[in-house]
Amino acid sequence: MNEWITTSTILSRLRDHEDQDVWRNFSDRFNRPIVAFARKMGLSEADAFDAAPETLLAFLKSYRDGAYDRDKGRLSKWLFGIAYRQAQSTRRSTGRRAGRMIPQAGHTTLHASLPDENSASATWDAEWEAAVLDACLKQVRSEVADNTFAAFDLVVRQGVAPDAAAEQLNMSRSAVYTAKHRVLARAREMA
Repeated sequence: MNEWITTSTILSRLRDHEDQDVWRNFSDRFNRPIVAFARKMGLSEADAFDAAPETLLAFLKSYRDGAYDRDKGRLSKWLFGIAYRQAQSTRRSTGRRAGRMIPQAGHTTLHASLPDENSASATWDAEWEAAVLDACLKQVRSEVADNTFAAFDLVVRQGVAPDAAAEQLNMSRSAVYTAKHRVLARAREMA
């Protein structure tokens, strides 16, 4: 079973410049929502994958410099600001390299198609929540029996009726409900 490391633990360990394991854990956990967000901001797949580590490194530098204060807001919102600025910067530099910054009659400029910060924030929140849920479910999957997670997956994620899931998994209907509850309860603990 893999040990679940809380975001608070990750943040405290990130101050240690020698702790490569925590950097790997941090990067694994937060790379996905950054890439997905950058793609929805209009970056190509390659540019999004390039922007993600730059965003994480900018976060790390400012965090180690003491810029993040938990009392002033959630980590996800602070990371959003960094990711949003990085996506804007990448789009500008990509546009300059491709010569797309010159407006033409009947066409919009690259900047005109950038989502405003409120729209981008809603996109970020959705990607962040999906990544948190995926990370929690991945951890729960490693902690519970295969049939427990399968029952949850069938009923909650695939929308299969509990009776049909019970029949498919050779479980009682009550066991399916118990499995669903157990997985959801553990995922909520981690989120």
